[in-house]
Amino acid sequence: MNRISHWIDGKVVEGSSGRSGVVFDPATGAQQSAVDLASVAEVDKAVAVAKAAFPAWRSTNLSRRAEVMFHLRELIDANRKEIASLLSKEHGKVLGDALGEVARGLENIEFACGVPNLLKGGYSEQASGGVDVYSIKQPLGVVAGITPFNFPAMVPMWMFANALACGNTFVLKPSEKDPSTSMLLAELLKQAGLPDGTFNIVNGDKVAVDRLLAHPDVQAISFVGSTPIARYIYETGTKNGKRVQALGGAKNHMLVLPDADLDMAADAAVSAAYGSAGERCMAISVVLASDAIADALVAKIKDRIPAIKVGPASEDGNEMGPLITGEHRDKVRGYVQGAAGEGAELVVDGTNDVPANGFFLKPSLIDHAKPGMRCYDDEIFGPVLTITRVKGYDDGLALINANQFGNGTAIFTRDGGAARQFEFEVQVGMVGINVPIPVPVSYYSFGGWKASLFGDTHMYGPEGINFYTRTKVVTSRWPDPRTSKIDLGFPQNR
Repeated sequence: MNRISHWIDGKVVEGSSGRSGVVFDPATGAQQSAVDLASVAEVDKAVAVAKAAFPAWRSTNLSRRAEVMFHLRELIDANRKEIASLLSKEHGKVLGDALGEVARGLENIEFACGVPNLLKGGYSEQASGGVDVYSIKQPLGVVAGITPFNFPAMVPMWMFANALACGNTFVLKPSEKDPSTSMLLAELLKQAGLPDGTFNIVNGDKVAVDRLLAHPDVQAISFVGSTPIARYIYETGTKNGKRVQALGGAKNHMLVLPDADLDMAADAAVSAAYGSAGERCMAISVVLASDAIADALVAKIKDRIPAIKVGPASEDGNEMGPLITGEHRDKVRGYVQGAAGEGAELVVDGTNDVPANGFFLKPSLIDHAKPGMRCYDDEIFGPVLTITRVKGYDDGLALINANQFGNGTAIFTRDGGAARQFEFEVQVGMVGINVPIPVPVSYYSFGGWKASLFGDTHMYGPEGINFYTRTKVVTSRWPDPRTSKIDLGFPQNR
């Protein structure tokens, strides 16, 4: 049986806790690996190594740090197929989807290559007589990332690229469901020239998470996952004096107005709802269809669903793979099978005629969903798209703004005025105009509002640089020997 261990001080370190988890092949349902689950002592060892490595890495000049990021960028680019194949094997997403994930993660490495420019401070000469004032950005120390199963390559790169480029050392706790991708990234970081101990991985469960949240030498925590866990991470981490950015769940709505291109809207809804088997926080899970076009739009979406090829990533041509575990598949199935009992209409039932092996579901489409129904209220996190019918713009906007989540949203329309008003009024962190999944490019920042984000700082991009640094302001005077004298008064700015 393949064994997945930890990465500490630049090498694989076998676990000593005596505990392990199961890594499944989602396409067959069979166990393919065992992953070591870290003890408190093993987490402490990783943090201690990172702390010891910090002074030297923090003192490394910016050009050298950028050089490591450039080397890493080339290594990831050269190995993107290997990374994507490993990702597909443990997560189940098809190869094309996995390659897309690697590409989006790579953008964050490219952003971090510009760290010499990103860490520039400000300078004010002659703020007072003979006094100059300037600001500098400095790293925090040891920082940690806790990442989800659905993007085992991209989300770690959201975190560690900026953190390391800014001069921090990093401890990663990836999902125990698909940890191998992170281990491969650790090897590539070492090849890129990152000093040993600067990047470490502890595989584990809640034991490892809780120790990272409590450890006095961990200065900041980045997290992506469900809202209940994000809230727990934020409250526990901040209580222990840490900076925390914790991204939670979502229920992303797509509002389709009567003037929209319905074929474009239907294509977008199908792509955004069923890509990666719906296991992504930016998936469109609710289409708010204006009454005037709702019947036509539902028909177009229904017509497109049979063409989606569902099957293992190992078979060419498949477009949607399995869900991550049998337990999660059964949970998603329950939402679909219970929809009619809540008063909704099950237009396409994706729970039938699925492959006998593995954790597969086919795409499901539910019409006439309303607030108060579980299929509308909950984040299903699977290949399920619900339709909610609205009178028009105002009703649709009200439903989006009333929702507890505020991660992503989209509007489909040909009316520039309506689109402009939507971006102004909607209470959501990431907005798409005729774009169903508005994930920001790497030089902006990713994050939602309301119950989709706990903390003040979004992830990656400029806000990521701010999160992983703290600003120091220096006020300096170099006395002119011609005028220097004793002055016991309070310094004056005017």
